[in-house]
Amino acid sequence: MAVESGSDNPLDNLRLSLMQEVLPVGLAVVERARHGGPSKVVEAFTTGSADPLDDLRQEGEPAARTLRDQLDALSPGLGNPVMPVVVEVEEPQDEREELLLTLQRIDRRLTALKAQLKAD
Repeated sequence: MAVESGSDNPLDNLRLSLMQEVLPVGLAVVERARHGGPSKVVEAFTTGSADPLDDLRQEGEPAARTLRDQLDALSPGLGNPVMPVVVEVEEPQDEREELLLTLQRIDRRLTALKAQLKAD
């Protein structure tokens, strides 16, 4: 089975990026500003972290997930963009042949069981 996701539409890609990357960072910055003022926001960039934006994204992800879910409750796909998906189903190998082999195996086992019961 092959599954392909993604979009060739730049607006869809922008929206997805905003929802998954920018929104969590923005919510983390707002939350830091609410609780500690501007100094708490600046602290995220001055603590010596290798990737302060990624730290903020992780910090804001739970709030962003909640907001995206609330947006989806208003209109499905609004918060968690629906991405186009292509699904291909591979046809199973000859099911009839597989069934025949299974039935033959069962028949052999029944024959062996009958022989065993007659021997006792």
